[in-house]
Amino acid sequence: MKPFDKEMLGALLPGNSTTELKQFTVPEPGHGEVLIRMKASTICGSDIRCIYHEHLGKGPEGYQPGMIAGHEPCGQIVKTGPGCRRFSKGNRVIVYHISGCGVCNDCRRGYMISCTSEKYRRAYGWQRNGGMADYLLAEEKDLVHLPDELSYVDGAQVACGFGTVYEGLEKIGVSGNDAVLITGLGPVGLATAALCRKLGANKIIGIDVIKERLDLARSLGLCDEVLASGADNVAEVRALTGGNGVERAVDCSAHPAARATAIRATRKWGRIVFLGEGGKVEFNPSGDMIHDQKTLYGSWVTSIWRMEEIVERLVRWNLHPADLVTHRFPLAKVADAYTLMASGRCGKVAVCFDEELTVSAR
Repeated sequence: MKPFDKEMLGALLPGNSTTELKQFTVPEPGHGEVLIRMKASTICGSDIRCIYHEHLGKGPEGYQPGMIAGHEPCGQIVKTGPGCRRFSKGNRVIVYHISGCGVCNDCRRGYMISCTSEKYRRAYGWQRNGGMADYLLAEEKDLVHLPDELSYVDGAQVACGFGTVYEGLEKIGVSGNDAVLITGLGPVGLATAALCRKLGANKIIGIDVIKERLDLARSLGLCDEVLASGADNVAEVRALTGGNGVERAVDCSAHPAARATAIRATRKWGRIVFLGEGGKVEFNPSGDMIHDQKTLYGSWVTSIWRMEEIVERLVRWNLHPADLVTHRFPLAKVADAYTLMASGRCGKVAVCFDEELTVSAR
């Protein structure tokens, strides 16, 4: 473990498609808090959409200027404050990226993402300092144990992307009975394909507009078929499924046309879940949904108990989210990391520390 420091670097997002590195004092953990030495912090599409280009987020997505960015943190505890009950120095941990009040109905269900307290709900990287720094101060109640079988980069992806996808797939149910359509093959779409594969999906079809993403999904063997986004996608998907359409569809794009495709390419009695944030969609409720007895779900992040569950499943399945990381950067080059992620011409991008920075892509 690296010797303890008094000063650290942290990355801020001014909102003009740039990053800014600043010096901070390493915080001291208070009651029920831990200090984590960061090992990996991956970049989420919501960071790009609502913070990096422009501070667009409101309410739960409202970035507080001056906060250290990064809501997909994973690292090792180097110090604990008084009152900690489960975790201790040396433990490897994932940080559930929203710290809720802990006593509202949603928090008691484990869904701190939906905490109703305006005073106490604070998301890491948004309203409190996040993982794009050498150290992170976190509340013990927000931690998930990272097994030795998983790397820190594996864990960072669980903190948001894989956890979010797992929640959505559990809502619609995926099994060997199902052909699955995924619209949008960015990191969340790739995670969806990887999890659908382990859940036994019979056929996985992916759609995206960016060639590099289609190539990556194909080269990793995550999709059985990949289609370039276009006006004929519904007909193409139906042709690949005996004319019926898929049993399950997952939209990870937030694009109006892609969302409509997900709905219309789903067969009768099928289920669709929207994971992609923002955007709009238009469809005919009777012709596209009601008469075909389809069900449409919305799903936002996940609960902390499901996050613990997916960590267990990843070990059982020997599935490593780090396989979807195409580029790793040191904190000193965090600007390059955000620029690449914003281009969309990559898989997952990670800012890494210590041993994780020297790991080669699988």
